[in-house]
Amino acid sequence: MSGFSDCHQYIAGCWVPSTNRHTIPVHNSATEEIVGAAPCGSIDDVNRAVAAAREAFTTFSQTPLNQRIRWLSEIADQLSKQRDSLSELIASEVGMPIKMTKSIQVAAPIQAIRDYANILESYPFEETIGDSLIIKEPVGIVAAITPWNFPLYQIIHKIAPAIGAGCCMVVKPSEIAPLNAQVLADAIDKTSLPNGVFNLVCGSGIPVGEALVSHPNVDMISFTGSTRAGKRIAGLGADRIKRVALELGGKSANIILDDADIERAVRKGVSNCYLNSGQTCSALTRMLVPRNLHDQIAELAGSAARRFVVGDPTSNSTHLGPLISANQRDRVLDYIRSGIEEGATLVAGGPEMPTGLTRGYYVQPTVFSNVENHMTIAQEEIFGPVLCIIPYDTEDHAIAIANDSPFGLSGGVWSADVDRAHRVARRLRTGQVDINGAAFNPLAPFGGYKMSGYGREYGSHGVSEYLETKAIQR
Repeated sequence: MSGFSDCHQYIAGCWVPSTNRHTIPVHNSATEEIVGAAPCGSIDDVNRAVAAAREAFTTFSQTPLNQRIRWLSEIADQLSKQRDSLSELIASEVGMPIKMTKSIQVAAPIQAIRDYANILESYPFEETIGDSLIIKEPVGIVAAITPWNFPLYQIIHKIAPAIGAGCCMVVKPSEIAPLNAQVLADAIDKTSLPNGVFNLVCGSGIPVGEALVSHPNVDMISFTGSTRAGKRIAGLGADRIKRVALELGGKSANIILDDADIERAVRKGVSNCYLNSGQTCSALTRMLVPRNLHDQIAELAGSAARRFVVGDPTSNSTHLGPLISANQRDRVLDYIRSGIEEGATLVAGGPEMPTGLTRGYYVQPTVFSNVENHMTIAQEEIFGPVLCIIPYDTEDHAIAIANDSPFGLSGGVWSADVDRAHRVARRLRTGQVDINGAAFNPLAPFGGYKMSGYGREYGSHGVSEYLETKAIQR
């Protein structure tokens, strides 16, 4: 991180002082200590960054595809040199246990860059339909606004396809976990990517995010974050009819059918819910179970939750690290108290600090049973390690409960009969469904229905988001 200081933004291929000299402290979520800082950012910083991207776009948009692929490979190579230091940094920023941070938060985004390079080799930028030549062209200047839960991963899944498509961009990372973005910018600075293609402006949503979204020279907004912020961004983008891609919240249902391997389904379901301390938009936080198996499943889930080791993310024995901030911890604890007050049965966990921990933003892995789908904990995204077990009477009832949500990002179905599981999966109003705990596929399109957003990321679908379509008749 030699190229910048706490007050510098990365604009037009250089680390330049922010016009706002104030900084935002970054806390270690396990110790509550300050581990770094990033610029607050200003509207002037945004204007400079967008101008740099606009200036670069005329030339960059015309570069040969094979050259853009080479630049992606250069970025991946530079990041690979910093795997260990990046893992330690993100573990301190986000709180994910180091053993998972290495693979999920660092190795996965590096591999994603290489995946996009491979996808671009055969991407259909041109096709012929009758007497028309259909061509795909870069959408223009992209404002990429990213969250704190998988910070580097989310940035990569915006900038890699954008670069591959021929776009230029301004990235605003979350002000809660911005340090990894600065490392990325420093890595990009060591490549031959032309100046102005990638620009980084750190700061808060107001004024930096709003100025970026509202800027007349920004052609597309790609946002990952809360539904509340997504609504605001969609409104601002609509004023100028900008292209907007939103990946927002979730309250995903995991349907365990009566013929499933119950013990495996519960164990895997609990683990999915608690990934990254529950700070995962696609987490399966509602476990829908046959009413006659409800008590058995609640006992299994409670036992599974109590086996999770909560503590220091730098320890290889830790399963569950802290939440990202004191505000997020307090928000999750309020939801746990709400569940108790609304009459759900507390099976494991609760609002108290985990045993043996006196500092850090920790929450106990919590399980509620006898949850009714109208309860607050079943309808709102908690974004913490809280599982809701909801009983159902019939298969149709389970599907109705699953779809009775303002969100539609992910889902799961468990059954010994794969054909039955597929039939149920097809009836779920959600962007992804895992059958019997199938592994996440980073090449498949990712995105949601309803208030979970619109647009798709990952794989070839992710590249398509950054392209306009033109028909030339001849």
